[in-house]
Amino acid sequence: MIRGLYTAAAGMVTEQRRHDTATQNIANLNTTGYKQVESVSRSFPEVLISSMQSGTVKPIGRMNTGVFAEQSISKYLQGDLIESGKSTDFALSADLRLTDPATGGNIAFDRSGKYISNQGEIVYQPQAFFTVQDNDGNTLFTRNGSFTVSPSGELLSSGGYKVLGADGQPVVLNGPVDSLKVDAEGNLLDASTGAATGIRLGVSIITRPQELVRDGNGVFHVADAAAAGVRYAAAGDNMQVQVRQGYIEGSNVDATQATVDLNAAYRAYEANQKVIQFYDSSLQKAVNDVGRV
Repeated sequence: MIRGLYTAAAGMVTEQRRHDTATQNIANLNTTGYKQVESVSRSFPEVLISSMQSGTVKPIGRMNTGVFAEQSISKYLQGDLIESGKSTDFALSADLRLTDPATGGNIAFDRSGKYISNQGEIVYQPQAFFTVQDNDGNTLFTRNGSFTVSPSGELLSSGGYKVLGADGQPVVLNGPVDSLKVDAEGNLLDASTGAATGIRLGVSIITRPQELVRDGNGVFHVADAAAAGVRYAAAGDNMQVQVRQGYIEGSNVDATQATVDLNAAYRAYEANQKVIQFYDSSLQKAVNDVGRV
């Protein structure tokens, strides 16, 4: 009986985390560049239950000992591009591809940006991010391209981080903000001649986005840049990654699915709660009623 009590309690904790994840997604439906989070649950190891009578062990069967929320996984798929008309607003239009070594063609990723090979290996679609830097000099990544300009001309993210160029240095504007022009490759153009100024927005490509860690404020970091396959976009990537000036990227949260997940987590939490109430009632009878007999 106690095993069942612990199993139901583990289920309540898991559903609470699922509920929190769905709530977070719904709260960020209108957050620029927000990436949906999905909660992944996993069962505890099964145990073999046996009956012991007069020194004889008789196997009964296997029993699962509950479930727990193992991790939260971000979905980095492209959100809708929304036209803002502001010269300091930018969005990334990216559809990066990988070659399948078995066939030589492009890997066909599913709608979640994932591919499972015949050997069971999971491959995630590479993603592109704007590169920013915090006050401690740490490199971070974001899809929120709603930038501003400081009094000294530095291009800043909505969180106040410095926007880096392709050379790894903060982008500093020399001319007025209204005349800022950026082409599809992220090159800053001269307002009068339209020629490239030699400054290019630092668009980073993360080959293995599963290595990204969410920091809040719409930014991510990687513990190991080599393991994540971080690199700046090169000239040959302009067919797969383009910078759109005057646009921002909306959240990629599926509002309908998030609402369904929210209600499902609530109902499952409620069911586990009723199981615990049943065990509590049974234990009370065992102690107060059966004990007196």
